[in-house]
Amino acid sequence: MKIGIIGAGTMGAGIAQVASQSKHPVVLFDVNSSALAKARAKLEKIMHRLIEKGRVSSEEAQAIQDRISYSTNYSDFTGSTLVIEAIVENHEIKTKVFRQLEDYVDEQCLIASNTSSLSIAALAASSSNPTRFLGIHFFNPAPLMPLVEIIPAIQTSTENLKKAKDLIDSWGKVTVMAKDTPGFIVNRVARPFYGEALRIYDEGLADIPTIDWAMKEIGGFRMGPFQLMDYIGNDINYTVTETVFKSFFYDPRYKPSFTQKRMAEAGYLGRKAGRGYYDYSEDAVPPEAQKDQAKGEAIVNRIVMMLINEAADALYLNIASKEDIDLAMTKGVNYPKGLLKWADEKGIAEVVKFMDALHQEYLEDRYRVSPLLRRMARDDQKFYP
Repeated sequence: MKIGIIGAGTMGAGIAQVASQSKHPVVLFDVNSSALAKARAKLEKIMHRLIEKGRVSSEEAQAIQDRISYSTNYSDFTGSTLVIEAIVENHEIKTKVFRQLEDYVDEQCLIASNTSSLSIAALAASSSNPTRFLGIHFFNPAPLMPLVEIIPAIQTSTENLKKAKDLIDSWGKVTVMAKDTPGFIVNRVARPFYGEALRIYDEGLADIPTIDWAMKEIGGFRMGPFQLMDYIGNDINYTVTETVFKSFFYDPRYKPSFTQKRMAEAGYLGRKAGRGYYDYSEDAVPPEAQKDQAKGEAIVNRIVMMLINEAADALYLNIASKEDIDLAMTKGVNYPKGLLKWADEKGIAEVVKFMDALHQEYLEDRYRVSPLLRRMARDDQKFYP
């Protein structure tokens, strides 16, 4: 089965590698020939590293590279089973690309967007056959991150949804099904990891290295929120937050931070810019965290409670199953525990009590508790009885 990928950036090239490693012939398309050349050179370096580590033989590495063709012509997508778009997060640009693509693929070809925050239904509406359109959202770096969110539009046929899921499953990925709502599972549920960390910093309750230290050393997260924002890119992370905020009709739970907006405006984008919340220059001295156990536990508790509340609300609104929500957060962003399992450990009543106290203190809808949690606390229920 031939696989097409539109966009030769980091994500598109990564998906092309995944598909090729699964023995598919792949067409990696980009209008920019220099982007294609960079993608080819980067894949060659990756293959060399995999050979050195003994992950693949030199013959396997060469075969992976040979299965990928690089193209600036839509006509090379002819005969594709699936085409995945992985370009800039702009609705108009994406829909223009899909219209051009449809001149060269047949009616059986599945078309997917790797968007992290745009409406799949709106993108599908641009297709002459929206029943074959869906969201297939990989996580960066695609060859290493196991999770893929599968998002059907309301127009997607059951048959085409199954075909897409079965195909991505065959690539060895962990797939979860998500409702077509802003941020899907991961980018919706994860908002407080960044947003509440920024709020704690904005209020002057703790500095950046202390918040990161607390979340890693006490909370068990692989990266602190500010380290992760620098890794993702403050421009990208802010744009996703702003998109989710607008898409949820300006729900205060998703309100962006002026701190991050100013970082993006200043060009302090993180690792890729050499400066973000941290200085990444060679002679930079890493800032010291205030390793106060009590303060750290308070930071972790506040952020984790907000995450649990968001996960519970996603379940309440049928965004995904409880199993898929927990799987998405552990496999998509490496959380130390599934958030709903974490809620059971803390006690549902304790989560409600904590959120109610925050709401009473701030009188902001940002801290409203999910109705599901309140009902479960009343009835002494657990997510995993």
